[in-house]
Amino acid sequence: MTGVAPAVVAVLAVAGAVLLLGVGWAAGRRHARHGERSAGMDLGTPVERATFHTLHTASLAAPPLRAGLTEDAARKAARRLRSLLGTEALCLTDRESVLAWDGPGADHHQRRAMARVAVMLASGRSQSVRTECQRPDCPLKWAVVAPLTGEDGVLGALVAYGSRESAVLVRAATEVARWVSVQLELSELDRSRTRLMEAEIKALRAQISPHFIFNSLAAIASFVRTDPERARELLLEFADFTRYSFRRHGDFTTLAEELRSVQQYLALAGARFGDRLKVTLQVAPEVLPVALPFLCLQPLVENAVKHGLEDSTEECRITITARDAGAEAVITVEDNGVGMDPTLLRRILAGEHGGSSGIGLPNVDERIRQVYGDDYGPVMETGVGAGMKVTLRIPKYRVGVHSSPSGHRPPRP
Repeated sequence: MTGVAPAVVAVLAVAGAVLLLGVGWAAGRRHARHGERSAGMDLGTPVERATFHTLHTASLAAPPLRAGLTEDAARKAARRLRSLLGTEALCLTDRESVLAWDGPGADHHQRRAMARVAVMLASGRSQSVRTECQRPDCPLKWAVVAPLTGEDGVLGALVAYGSRESAVLVRAATEVARWVSVQLELSELDRSRTRLMEAEIKALRAQISPHFIFNSLAAIASFVRTDPERARELLLEFADFTRYSFRRHGDFTTLAEELRSVQQYLALAGARFGDRLKVTLQVAPEVLPVALPFLCLQPLVENAVKHGLEDSTEECRITITARDAGAEAVITVEDNGVGMDPTLLRRILAGEHGGSSGIGLPNVDERIRQVYGDDYGPVMETGVGAGMKVTLRIPKYRVGVHSSPSGHRPPRP
């Protein structure tokens, strides 16, 4: 997300949680006083129970807000936020309308809420106002209107209603609105991350060499008369490879599907280069279901073919291994090609080299680090004339990393 580094947002989230402890103090203590100790069970001091109640309520309100300021998210979060503040009523709005209302008074206060929100939008600061409600039985006498902010400024408002004017309610509502704003910023960060990954996959697809496609079709055509059965098999491999590479859904896939696509690519490359290409594949069955970013192995293999065959006249040996390493799967792609100057490789990964060397390597490096963190970036060992070895460590489980069905055809017997 532009202008908000992930680390800064994380710090804000922690700070917001600390602020919520103070915000929920009064409401938590009230709940703690009304709670009863179970026979023979120590539920802690009133302060400890108040702290637990505040944190628990905040944890229940956070997930809906991570979807953004939508009507559904506001409806799910409003009740939790009202409980957190201990107010008579609460509503969440965007800049144009009330998204959700929790508590009494919606029939006659909701239509006036946006007029007060409009005043707050003009200043961008919290407002405490008398509701001027004439109904003697209505408890909503004061309202605190606090801004909800995001990357593009004020997105809407949190409006907390009380029975009387209270400086505590003003501060509490303002702090809760800040915490909600942090959750909304995190949702914007999640959407930005998703858009970035989609853009990077599109960029990687654009890098799939047109020459490879033309050469594959030419190789298939060369077998049409001499070996029709092989031509048919290669054509099916080509169709499956392109179908998988250009599928439209899912940021993640399984290692089994990724390896199947790699096998199809190598079958097409083998049709062109013949006996010059030697491939060894060693895969532990237990790592086949591991989920990983879509199209992160094929570029490494394509790079190995380029530097082992296209840039050399010698026999190319490519070894692909995938082994189980406890909580991780360790994948290596190694070739005996011409290799690369390590200084040049660093420039390529930093985006400082505009040539065609290192097909897809910066893209794969960026996406792996984006998903798993810098500790999981590809490790590349190379030297001029020494080939290249790329090692990936993929956690077997990571929150948010789930493969989606691709409809990729299983290997043919």
